Amino acid sequence: MTENAWTDRIVGERMTVDQEFSRRVANSRFTSQEWSLIMTATEFEIANPDDPERARIVANTDKVEQILPELENVRSQVGAMGGAPSEAGGSGGIVDSIKGALGMGGGGGSYDAEREAAETLTQEYAEELQSHLESNGRWESVRAFAAGE
Repeated sequence: MTENAWTDRIVGERMTVDQEFSRRVANSRFTSQEWSLIMTATEFEIANPDDPERARIVANTDKVEQILPELENVRSQVGAMGGAPSEAGGSGGIVDSIKGALGMGGGGGSYDAEREAAETLTQEYAEELQSHLESNGRWESVRAFAAGE
């Protein structure tokens, strides 16, 4: 049994929460394509599954940092196709390329803000997912499964 086998048991609930959460994503700094990328780098875990009072779904975003350069690529592709400029800043032109090559733009500082925004949004998603499971009477069985009960 895999460590997160409990997530296999809630595929339908995840799809429902995905649809409901899409409004929240639309109002965030991320496009739906960027959000999909963030979600592929996010693992959901149940913290304290042995304790029904303290158990909760948490977003493990340790791998999100690895996809931050790809988020920048997605934004530059959208910009090149005439899309709206990204909130992360810059026009993506030659000046930004030179600044990036010199370590004066993009990267580091903007990645911190992107990572924090991604972590916040994925944790909101985790809370929404747990709330959905609770309201449908599924939370206790999912928690117990994760705890190996």
